[in-house]
Amino acid sequence: MTPAASSFPPPLESYPPVAGGLVDVLASRAAAEPFNVVATGIFVAAIVHTFAAKRFLVLAHAVQHRHHERERAAGRAASQSVLAELLEFVGEIEVVFGLWAVVLLLAITQWYGWATAKDYVAHTVDYTEAVFVFVIMAIAATKPIVALAETLLRRVARLGGETPAAWWLTILIVGPLLGSLITEPAAMTLCALLLGRQLYARGPSARLAYATLGLLFVNVSLGGTLTHFAAPPVLMVARPWQWDVAFMLTHFGWRAVLGIVIATGAYFILLRRELRALGAPSPEGADVAATPVPPWIVAVHVGFLIWTVVNSHYVVLFLGGFLFFLGFVKATSEHQDPVDLASPVLVGFFLAGLVIHGGLQGWWIAPVLGSLSAVPLFVGALVLTAFNDNALITYLATLVPSLGPALRIAVVAGAVSGGGLTVIANAPNPAGQSILARHFDEGISPLGLLAGAALPTIVVALCFLLL
Repeated sequence: MTPAASSFPPPLESYPPVAGGLVDVLASRAAAEPFNVVATGIFVAAIVHTFAAKRFLVLAHAVQHRHHERERAAGRAASQSVLAELLEFVGEIEVVFGLWAVVLLLAITQWYGWATAKDYVAHTVDYTEAVFVFVIMAIAATKPIVALAETLLRRVARLGGETPAAWWLTILIVGPLLGSLITEPAAMTLCALLLGRQLYARGPSARLAYATLGLLFVNVSLGGTLTHFAAPPVLMVARPWQWDVAFMLTHFGWRAVLGIVIATGAYFILLRRELRALGAPSPEGADVAATPVPPWIVAVHVGFLIWTVVNSHYVVLFLGGFLFFLGFVKATSEHQDPVDLASPVLVGFFLAGLVIHGGLQGWWIAPVLGSLSAVPLFVGALVLTAFNDNALITYLATLVPSLGPALRIAVVAGAVSGGGLTVIANAPNPAGQSILARHFDEGISPLGLLAGAALPTIVVALCFLLL
């Protein structure tokens, strides 16, 4: 029987209880709602696509090269190959989940009808996080905010002589911890922009480039856990589980700081020779503000940033504020650079596609989480986070009624520990990927990112498990 639109996806409590183990529960739910398997299959295909994205870019360049050779032989002016453009589009990680969301939408329409598909994407899926990341990324990347962040971090880097190593340590330790105040997406944007100028513009080796990227993603995932309002996976549970700043500092904050310091210190020891060998930055590495930005303009930008953070749950308020912000930027254009909306739009599109898929994965994620004790739950959340946004993992954990206090801590700790393993593991990661991808030949390799994040992930996981 075709269910009504209002029951799609079926509430988790609507599935009949099963006496067997986890496999029996999943088999029962798949039998009760066969479309579960279809939705998860499409989601898995999208994940595989993210790992294959670099191959599409390489193929696009090869197709374009052959196109130029044919035109040169025919005596025609060089032009763009339509096929190469399409392959490059398919190879952009930011569009992957959106493309497969179209496939999912067609599948829902075929299975249940257009009314159900339309109701799901228009009313069931919550796009607040995607819109928030778009706005906060656009504001945080403006000249006054980056200039202020660079000034503050420069004072710390000055303690080490403002060498590349000093900047590297400062950005990767202090920068992510700012995420507990300005939110993780803002911290990721600022850190990625500063790393682009202070490290990547100096031409680091591939090993240093990927190690830094992996460490950045892991540290930002941890850096927002000192408070209950800054990290997306914490935001999902803070209200239903009544976690506040004191709780976060006691159970997460000090471990997060320790993990960031130890992981960054370990990579510094391993990479110190490469950091010391870096040459002077290119012109791109110069300070963001060739001329000082008036303090009152910086203050207004900070005010808009605070407004967005405080009202992060209310799209009408922070999006309305963003429109006023754009007007202010235009009025003070003499002291501004053009607002870059391309990268924030792509990142927002990425996250919107991810939540469309993620909203149909609860049928298997919730029972998997509910079947584990504390340590396996920690490890399970960490592993699942690599294939899902960690905010989705923690949200689904709030739907499991049997989770006690220790299990709640375990699932959130695992989710934030695994937040740097892939681009899709943590909501701010696409922002960092979008900003830094141009510094990597043929784009960022998912396997390279996984390798770079492996050691920091192990370090922070041990901090949560053993301390």
